Amino acid sequence: MTTLELKVNLSDRLAREAQAAGLLTPQALADLLKDAMRRHAAQTLLAGAARATAAGSKPLSMDEIQAEVDAVRKARRSRRQAAV
Repeated sequence: MTTLELKVNLSDRLAREAQAAGLLTPQALADLLKDAMRRHAAQTLLAGAARATAAGSKPLSMDEIQAEVDAVRKARRSRRQAAV
Protein backbone atom coordinates (compact mmCIF):
# COMPACT_ATOMS: atom_id res chain seq x y z
CA MET A 1 0.00 0.00 0.00
CA THR A 2 1.24 3.48 -0.81
CA THR A 3 0.61 6.48 1.41
CA LEU A 4 0.33 9.84 -0.29
CA GLU A 5 -0.14 13.26 1.21
CA LEU A 6 -2.33 15.46 -0.97
CA LYS A 7 -2.89 19.16 -0.80
CA VAL A 8 -6.04 20.34 -2.56
CA ASN A 9 -7.29 23.89 -2.99
CA LEU A 10 -11.07 24.00 -2.64
CA SER A 11 -13.50 26.84 -2.27
CA ASP A 12 -14.68 27.30 1.31
CA ARG A 13 -18.17 26.17 0.35
CA LEU A 14 -17.01 23.02 -1.44
CA ALA A 15 -14.67 22.14 1.43
CA ARG A 16 -17.48 22.51 3.99
CA GLU A 17 -19.95 20.51 1.89
CA ALA A 18 -17.44 17.75 1.14
CA GLN A 19 -16.47 17.55 4.81
CA ALA A 20 -20.12 17.43 5.89
CA ALA A 21 -20.78 14.67 3.35
CA GLY A 22 -17.85 12.65 4.69
CA LEU A 23 -15.98 12.84 1.39
CA LEU A 24 -12.64 14.04 2.76
CA THR A 25 -11.78 10.90 4.69
CA PRO A 26 -9.01 8.65 3.38
CA GLN A 27 -11.51 5.85 2.60
CA ALA A 28 -13.94 8.20 0.84
CA LEU A 29 -11.14 9.68 -1.26
CA ALA A 30 -9.89 6.19 -2.15
CA ASP A 31 -13.43 5.22 -3.18
CA LEU A 32 -13.75 8.37 -5.31
CA LEU A 33 -10.45 7.59 -7.04
CA LYS A 34 -11.46 3.97 -7.67
CA ASP A 35 -14.74 5.14 -9.18
CA ALA A 36 -12.93 7.67 -11.37
CA MET A 37 -10.50 4.97 -12.55
CA ARG A 38 -13.41 2.67 -13.51
CA ARG A 39 -15.06 5.51 -15.45
CA HIS A 40 -11.76 6.30 -17.16
CA ALA A 41 -11.27 2.64 -18.14
CA ALA A 42 -14.81 2.47 -19.53
CA GLN A 43 -14.30 5.67 -21.53
CA THR A 44 -11.01 4.35 -22.89
CA LEU A 45 -12.70 1.10 -23.90
CA LEU A 46 -15.56 2.91 -25.61
CA ALA A 47 -13.16 5.23 -27.42
CA GLY A 48 -11.18 2.23 -28.66
CA ALA A 49 -14.37 0.56 -29.83
CA ALA A 50 -15.38 3.72 -31.67
CA ARG A 51 -11.97 3.89 -33.37
CA ALA A 52 -12.21 0.23 -34.37
CA THR A 53 -15.68 0.75 -35.80
CA ALA A 54 -14.57 3.85 -37.68
CA ALA A 55 -11.62 1.91 -39.09
CA GLY A 56 -13.98 -0.77 -40.38
CA SER A 57 -12.84 -3.53 -38.03
CA LYS A 58 -15.06 -6.58 -37.84
CA PRO A 59 -16.44 -7.66 -34.46
CA LEU A 60 -14.53 -10.38 -32.61
CA SER A 61 -16.05 -13.82 -32.17
CA MET A 62 -16.68 -15.11 -28.64
CA ASP A 63 -13.65 -17.40 -29.01
CA GLU A 64 -11.46 -14.43 -30.00
CA ILE A 65 -12.77 -12.40 -27.06
CA GLN A 66 -12.09 -15.28 -24.66
CA ALA A 67 -8.57 -15.64 -26.04
CA GLU A 68 -7.94 -11.93 -25.39
CA VAL A 69 -9.33 -12.17 -21.85
CA ASP A 70 -7.17 -15.24 -21.16
CA ALA A 71 -4.08 -13.43 -22.46
CA VAL A 72 -4.71 -10.40 -20.24
CA ARG A 73 -5.27 -12.59 -17.20
CA LYS A 74 -2.07 -14.52 -17.91
CA ALA A 75 -0.10 -11.29 -18.26
CA ARG A 76 -1.50 -9.98 -14.96
CA ARG A 77 -0.63 -13.21 -13.18
CA SER A 78 2.91 -13.02 -14.57
CA ARG A 79 3.31 -9.43 -13.38
CA ARG A 80 1.98 -10.28 -9.91
CA GLN A 81 4.32 -13.26 -9.62
CA ALA A 82 7.28 -11.20 -10.80
CA ALA A 83 6.52 -8.55 -8.17
CA VAL A 84 6.64 -11.08 -5.33
